[in-house]
Amino acid sequence: MSAVRDTILNNYLQTYQPSITRYDSHKKSDLRNTYNSIVKLNKESPWYLPVTNKDTQAYAVSLKENARELRSDIAELGGLEEDGLISGKSAYTSDDSVVSALFVGDEKDSDSVPTFDIEVKSIASPQENKGNYLPAGEVGLPEATYSFDVGINGMNYEFQFSITEGETNRDVQERLARLINNSGIGLSAEVTSDGDWTALKIDSETTGIPKGREEIFRISDERTSKEKGAVDYFGLGNITTAPANAKFTINGEDREASSNHFTVGKMYELELKGVSEEGKPTTVGLKTNTETVTDNLSKLIGSYNNFLKAVSTYTNSQARSKQLAGEIKGIGAYYGGILGNVGIEVNEDGMLSVDEEKLKESAENSEDLGSTFGALKDFSNSLLRKSNQVALNPMEYVQRTIVAYKNPGHNFASPYTTSSYSGMMFNFFC
Repeated sequence: MSAVRDTILNNYLQTYQPSITRYDSHKKSDLRNTYNSIVKLNKESPWYLPVTNKDTQAYAVSLKENARELRSDIAELGGLEEDGLISGKSAYTSDDSVVSALFVGDEKDSDSVPTFDIEVKSIASPQENKGNYLPAGEVGLPEATYSFDVGINGMNYEFQFSITEGETNRDVQERLARLINNSGIGLSAEVTSDGDWTALKIDSETTGIPKGREEIFRISDERTSKEKGAVDYFGLGNITTAPANAKFTINGEDREASSNHFTVGKMYELELKGVSEEGKPTTVGLKTNTETVTDNLSKLIGSYNNFLKAVSTYTNSQARSKQLAGEIKGIGAYYGGILGNVGIEVNEDGMLSVDEEKLKESAENSEDLGSTFGALKDFSNSLLRKSNQVALNPMEYVQRTIVAYKNPGHNFASPYTTSSYSGMMFNFFC
């Protein structure tokens, strides 16, 4: 069951490529509230025929993912708090191509949050093992069942595979790549080619040098249970790029980190993206209240547009998507009119655009940002409610056939009816 689960999750991550944020973790009370909402929603809902069309299944899962991403964007901007979008604090960097920053400290202490300079000497990198280039159309190992051991994160895993008559180096390398990718142990693999020669490349998902060791993972078949020889033949143990820590300075003081994502002083969450030009550090600090509000509004409009664009891609193939697109456009049209005085315009296609000069001028001339941009919070709340609704029951916007209506007042709760989309990810695996 564990292997099936890992395969399903890998397919989900590769197909839909969701962006996971810190707002995707929940307390037990949050999960309980979600469960209760599903039970309440399904108490009077009719029974439908299962959805079997692959395109419709992909559409349903995509709706949920886009709704979840919209909610994460709003949460990132402080939209889950009462006045977060207006009074919240945002971090800035003078060169976002080198370092990006997010303020994660207590806003009550924002007056004492320091501004600092960071100069990136090198970024953290993963370990890469690149095997031997071999003739793609032949194989040099005899037919047998082989195995090798992988040591990673203090654990040892044995992988077994067979070479049968008629198989080639490419066939075996591609099977090993699938085997490693589906294992879920923190490695990724792919077959690279150079003309008619192919090699298996294996990378660690983590970066940095593990404490007390020189490598993140080690591959060998010295003490394996089946035939030996595959590691040497395919070159699976060849470390072509050793893992490395990120090296940087903060206000001239040397620092080192095993990851490119870390916090500084419990105030800033930094992500290293590139190496600084020599002698040109990047400044990290807090934006002013005016900059925060204008920046948040621009990002919120961008998230709204992305959500509407994602839904609109299905209007020609999924009839009910037009209903959702119309509901989203209705929210944009209503609040676009209210926020028109601060530079928000509604386009013919329902998208919103921002007049940055007018927005900045409105913020700078405002005596009370909460009053001037009060509709900003209402707009984010409406989007938040819509994203929660779609994430809770994306099947509401799927064209389905009703089998029967429940007997009013004499029915039972069916809490998993709205979650039928999750079963769609299990197709071809169970």
